Amino acid sequence: MRLEARLSCPACGHVTLTTMPENACVYFFDCPACGKGLTPLAGDCCVFCSYADAPCPPRQVKEPVIRPR
Repeated sequence: MRLEARLSCPACGHVTLTTMPENACVYFFDCPACGKGLTPLAGDCCVFCSYADAPCPPRQVKEPVIRPR
């Protein structure tokens, strides 16, 4: 299971390397560069599934495929 992810801000393009929690979905993330508050896109369970280069760990367990971004 992949726990490190690169979260990309859709507003400014800043990429944050962060560790995803193994047993929870993250619904809110503030970009450290521009301050934009990120929330999941429709149909996604968390900000990692919407804006990162890997889905969140709970989704990796359900769908063990890492999709490219």
